[in-house]
Amino acid sequence: MHDLGLGFTYLLKGQRWVARHGKQYGFGLVPGLITLVLYVAALVALAVWGEDFVGWATPFADDWSSPWLGLFRGFLTAVLFALGLLLAVLTFTAVTLLIGQPFYESLSEAVDRDVSPDGTAPESGLPLWRELLISARDSLRILARALVWAVLLFALGFIPVVGQTVVPVVGFFVTGFFLTEELAAVALQRRDVDLRARLALFRSRKTLIWGFGTPLGLAFLVPFVAVFLMPGAVAGATLLARELLGEEIREEEVVPEEENVTS
Repeated sequence: MHDLGLGFTYLLKGQRWVARHGKQYGFGLVPGLITLVLYVAALVALAVWGEDFVGWATPFADDWSSPWLGLFRGFLTAVLFALGLLLAVLTFTAVTLLIGQPFYESLSEAVDRDVSPDGTAPESGLPLWRELLISARDSLRILARALVWAVLLFALGFIPVVGQTVVPVVGFFVTGFFLTEELAAVALQRRDVDLRARLALFRSRKTLIWGFGTPLGLAFLVPFVAVFLMPGAVAGATLLARELLGEEIREEEVVPEEENVTS
């Protein structure tokens, strides 16, 4: 239970950090806004044409009598949209981080320098194109894992009672785990911690990860909230990464002069 509360504390500390550093926060909003527009367009298309797709995918039900045909396809349409929403939550962070890699790298470094006792931040030393390539590759591997979970939870959702109670709860914990992995990857990649090592590190302290990522995943379900929480989530995940690696975190943070995140 201690780790659960600690994870949530780092989420709050990250939001507080960006609130005190307005310029970094402003630049950090840009990638999220771009991603939000793309995802809203995709979800609107799913809402508009989802019923047509379900009808095309279930021709065997064309001769069913009313009201069973409508109930059956209406249920599948709702489940399809819910699955699309779940995938949007699972992938929003990865896409936003990929779009905003330079912004979030600089933001994460600024957090490291601010809370590090010696005022320094780890640097990968890799060129930007190489960092983008590694980030995209790792994001695809995480997405593949997330899709497996999404399909499994989708199938379990048809089980009466369990599908409407237990499965959604499990879904939020799964979402929280993968969200946190994507966010912390910004700081951990600079420390040369590869994906396999990151996942092992996360599994060793699941409750810490859930405490950070699960409430964030729930907040991301609210329209527009993900965009405004994203910079603080990256900042908080950097603090979380330091906790996972046993690095000291200076509690009394000194507010540095405003720095341009693109510099």
